[in-house]
Amino acid sequence: MAELLSRPPERLHHHAYVVKDQEKNRHFFEDLLGIPLTATWCERHFSPWVNREVAFCHTFYTLGDGSALAFFAFADDEVYRKCQAPPPEIRNFDHIAFKVDNVTYHELVARLKAADEPVRETDHGYCKSIYCTSPDGLIIEFTADPPDADRIAALRKADAHAELARWMVGDHRTNNNLRTHEAV
Repeated sequence: MAELLSRPPERLHHHAYVVKDQEKNRHFFEDLLGIPLTATWCERHFSPWVNREVAFCHTFYTLGDGSALAFFAFADDEVYRKCQAPPPEIRNFDHIAFKVDNVTYHELVARLKAADEPVRETDHGYCKSIYCTSPDGLIIEFTADPPDADRIAALRKADAHAELARWMVGDHRTNNNLRTHEAV
């Protein structure tokens, strides 16, 4: 077994994503979702990818643990285009998820529905989630844990390596007897 870090990373510092329009993005994250804009850095640097100086704006939206969502926007359309990956045909699995309590979960559902934003809800069994999509296509999941989340996590931690090994040799039986339906 690999030697683990003596101290794992403390928390996520930030997750960065490139957007086309910082104000549309700010409206979505701050006005709609209620996540505060806490820093805007405006900079210029020489970009080896386009061989010229490029201006960019880097914004941060702070989460409860001090981590952040960060967004880059470029004043140069060529740099923006070079930062865009083709979206996968099935996009559901390419997302970022945040833990929220039940009150915040229901508040977010209400905010999204009041704004006529598409929202998808899924009960995974070990948590329930809502999904929405930012103006630039970032899929965001907000997850609320059930009351017995610690017990569930302890069960999965106890067999995490054995379950991975089982899967890798071709035994693809489910081990989630908590899910009430098959939606992903």
